[in-house]
Amino acid sequence: MNGLQPSIYILLAIFLWSSLGIIVRLSGVAVHVLIFYSVIVSLIFQAAILSNKKYRKDIPSIKKIKYPLLIGFVSLLNTFSYFYAFKHTTIANAVLTHYTAPIIVAFLAHFFLKERLTIKIFIAIVTASIGLLTMFKGLSFEGNHATGIIAGTFSGFAYAVIVILLRIHSREFNPLVLNFLSNSVIAIMLAPFIREFPVNALWSFIFMGIVHSTIAPVLYFKGLKIVTANRTAILGYLEPVSAILLSIVFFNELPGKGSIIGGLLIIFSGYLTLREGK
Repeated sequence: MNGLQPSIYILLAIFLWSSLGIIVRLSGVAVHVLIFYSVIVSLIFQAAILSNKKYRKDIPSIKKIKYPLLIGFVSLLNTFSYFYAFKHTTIANAVLTHYTAPIIVAFLAHFFLKERLTIKIFIAIVTASIGLLTMFKGLSFEGNHATGIIAGTFSGFAYAVIVILLRIHSREFNPLVLNFLSNSVIAIMLAPFIREFPVNALWSFIFMGIVHSTIAPVLYFKGLKIVTANRTAILGYLEPVSAILLSIVFFNELPGKGSIIGGLLIIFSGYLTLREGK
């Protein structure tokens, strides 16, 4: 498998995840309720697939199961804070603060994964960072936006930890099995806080459970087995661009000039990464 194809898997996952803010807003339910029921749908869908005999050999031993459990815990922190940001600030603010993660990953990968920085990847990191900083100039800290921005930044840190953990352990697990186990942890941790079943939001649970919690993670894990953490981080910068475009279409949340310029720099950095993948 060449370097470009795994990058495409990651790009597809990123595009699917970029629609999260739209679904969170339109669902109209509390964050923990949305996460819980979408994960339940995902687990049902995944369990049906994993019931096939060919997946039995991929079930990890008790000794190895601690890694999916840890990833599940950090994933809950990441998802909850990210969804909270969508509820309390603009989608642009949420995704831009969340994507402090790629910068964090670029540095963590050097210390924990011993990944060297090629000149092209270094240029891509610098370009994407300049793009992100340009976008930050348009962030609003007035009113209730502050809590959303803080939550988005925290989700960025949690996301960076997930990328590093996956890069270390993803080769040891089947992507679907890993996702199933981490989702199980999320469901178990949230179950004590669920008191309702909002039927009007059933469509959002089904959509997120299948698309965001099953298809996208499997594509992402599949790509991460080959793509380095640094390159994954740069490709991740494309999510804010896609999410902002969707927010314009659905909610007429027009970004400022800084967001447009920064977005173009981010797209260019993603192009450099794909060229390196070749």
